[in-house]
Amino acid sequence: MRIVIGADHRGYELKGELAAHLEALGHEVEDVGTTTPEPVDYPDFAEAVGIALREGRAERGVLVCGSGVGAVVAANKLPGVRAGLCHDAYSARQGVEHDDINVLVLGADVIGRELALALVAGYLDARFDGEARHRRRLEKVAALEVRYGGGKDTA
Repeated sequence: MRIVIGADHRGYELKGELAAHLEALGHEVEDVGTTTPEPVDYPDFAEAVGIALREGRAERGVLVCGSGVGAVVAANKLPGVRAGLCHDAYSARQGVEHDDINVLVLGADVIGRELALALVAGYLDARFDGEARHRRRLEKVAALEVRYGGGKDTA
């Protein structure tokens, strides 16, 4: 699978570990930064991950910051990006199955390496189930993007 991964300075170390692990599993990983632990702004990397998805360079994204909160807020500003902040296995899997999330957001200060690896595995293994109720809800989300954000309908 083609995966784009990004992080701010708080997620820099965990991002590197996740990228190396994903590559070892045979995934194609595009790392959009940051490339150092020096302070940077999380919206820049949320945007870079979202753009890679919107341009079709990746099928899924992973975004890491300190708590995950700022990154998930920023990522969800891009039309077509459905980012979910997950710190447990159920949410990482269910977020894809029911909500078709395409960006998994993790808080490096909240979870450890082993849990992060497990969450990424569950997220990547999950598939949108396509049930009518879930499609209907995603159509409403896409309509909100159009109504309030000027985005195109991406459902």
